[in-house]
Amino acid sequence: MTPSKRRLLLCALAVFAATSARAEFPSKPLRIVVQYQAGGSSDILARLVAEGLSKRLGQPVVVENRSGAGGIIGTDYVAKSAPDGHTLLLTVPGPVTANIVLYGKLPYDPRTDLRMVSDIATTRTVLAVHPSVPAKDVAGLIAVLKAAPGKYAMGSWGPGTQPHQIQVYMDRAYGLRTLHVPYKGESPMAIDLIGGVIQLTVGSIATLQPYIAAGKLRALAVAGPRRAKALPEVPTFAEQGFADEVYALTGPTSLMAPAKTPDAVVERLGREVAAVVHQPEVARRIEELGAEPVGNLPAEASAAYRAFLPVTLRLTQATGVKLD
Repeated sequence: MTPSKRRLLLCALAVFAATSARAEFPSKPLRIVVQYQAGGSSDILARLVAEGLSKRLGQPVVVENRSGAGGIIGTDYVAKSAPDGHTLLLTVPGPVTANIVLYGKLPYDPRTDLRMVSDIATTRTVLAVHPSVPAKDVAGLIAVLKAAPGKYAMGSWGPGTQPHQIQVYMDRAYGLRTLHVPYKGESPMAIDLIGGVIQLTVGSIATLQPYIAAGKLRALAVAGPRRAKALPEVPTFAEQGFADEVYALTGPTSLMAPAKTPDAVVERLGREVAAVVHQPEVARRIEELGAEPVGNLPAEASAAYRAFLPVTLRLTQATGVKLD
């Protein structure tokens, strides 16, 4: 066979494979794996997407919670699943970004073992303090912390996470000495913050907003380039003169598939997920969680991941944390 005929044959086979994958998918129920326990914001988002996808694809879509090890268990399970589009991962940034730095021997590499389908929503975070902290804004908080080195504790939902990154950055940038208190999740952190065991944190708006509304916590600033729809009265860090990179990051909750999933399947899934997220009722429910709907396509989600990854890796490295 001549080289030109061989190329034509390979092209024909590729077209056939793509067409076949598109025609046969989905051929059975789908699973969306969540790396955390049922009831959290990730789980709720997964069930919203699953409900919409099931209607659009004509197949049941089941949410499966595989929690533990900082998201590693669920992520590894999907990375090693059959790359046919029937097993997907709904992930927050940590397991597919910061974990690369935190763990020296991950059983998967998110950069090569997974691929983006769509960013579902952007989870917004807020700097909040216990009412006993005499600060009304970021500058006031820095002044309070500087005047009492070692007195105040800042909680996080785990070592190397966004609140820890911000705590380390603030200590170094402004000559502070705060105590970092890591928790296994946001719920126990929020309970201790309300009780005054710790005095400040950066947490998801979804978790902290009810306590802010009830006056049990005071919101000082939201992270990100603009105000959060769920807390429109709270200014951003940048509005208060703190435009550093660490305060601008917002992390998406994303849907991913095993890396070798066919392009045609990933494109189909991306279009269907985007359609689900853009439905007014779904978008409204996402906003009620304190998040902001995204629903982009695979190419856009992949580009966003490539841009976000080096920044969060650098900030995680700055914490000096290693978990193995």
